[in-house]
Amino acid sequence: MPKTNDDALDAFIAAKNDIDVMLARLVAHSADHFGYSPEEVSWGHVGTLDHYRARLREITDMAFCEGEHAA
Repeated sequence: MPKTNDDALDAFIAAKNDIDVMLARLVAHSADHFGYSPEEVSWGHVGTLDHYRARLREITDMAFCEGEHAA
């Protein structure tokens, strides 16, 4: 049985809500300096943040047709 537009809208809203929750968690984690105090930051933490940044850049490039996803 094919799904209706209402089903697609429900799925879209559910996915959007999941994204909103993830973004809120990331913002809160960032506000807490990703759980690290300045005294304990090491190059390993820098590498972790670089990894996060690269993944987020990939997502924003896709969403806004930038970077390698530019038209």
